[in-house]
Amino acid sequence: MDLITLLPFIVLIGAMFLMTRSAKKKQAAAAQMRNDMQPGTGVRTIGGMYATVKEVHDDTVLLEVAPGVHAIYAKNSIGAVLDDAEYNRIVHGDDEELDADGTVVPDDASSLTGESGADKADIAKIDLGKDETADDAGTEDAAAKDVKDVKDAKGDGKADGEPEAK
Repeated sequence: MDLITLLPFIVLIGAMFLMTRSAKKKQAAAAQMRNDMQPGTGVRTIGGMYATVKEVHDDTVLLEVAPGVHAIYAKNSIGAVLDDAEYNRIVHGDDEELDADGTVVPDDASSLTGESGADKADIAKIDLGKDETADDAGTEDAAAKDVKDVKDAKGDGKADGEPEAK
């Protein structure tokens, strides 16, 4: 047999070996993580629920999912064991980074624009009210004609919103 003919098969077998090797490493790391769980540590299940470990058995784990609420889970259902800082940040909303920076978020965006009070006074204000000079009699006549057209179109002499006569 020729070496060139065997080369694709050798490459395929080598790729399969490397893929299974990395998968076995990931499985071993996950099993080690689950075996290293101690009571009091925070965990995330594969379903996305955060809980605290109360007891660890051979194949099961007793989790406290809420204060006073306990549930038994299989060890395989633990997706990640979290360190205390990350668990407290996610579950309790403790943000040590914000406390250290002292960053304060303003209630409105006016402080973010960088304009001073004098600059705001210079900006012309827009009047959204009705202009007195634009009110002319032609507008009122058009509205009255529209109501009459509605009555004529119905043929019964009543406008929209009027109760029916029985």
